[in-house]
Amino acid sequence: MNKVLFFAHLRDAVGEESLTLDAGGKTVAELKADLAASYNLPKMDTVMTAINEEFASNDEVIQDGDEIAFIPPVSGG
Repeated sequence: MNKVLFFAHLRDAVGEESLTLDAGGKTVAELKADLAASYNLPKMDTVMTAINEEFASNDEVIQDGDEIAFIPPVSGG
């Protein structure tokens, strides 16, 4: 099982700060696609991903027990 963390507007869209999912063996891109479809999350292609607190690319494979965080781009003034 994997803990998936959401930040900013993604947390609002999902309605939870985190979910526990079975994502082992999937790529980051596959997990993003699954979550986008399940929770109607827009623009997941612009979201940064971290696995175990290290930035990860879309083709990185998630291992069982990994913690995945999705961090949308932030703008400020």
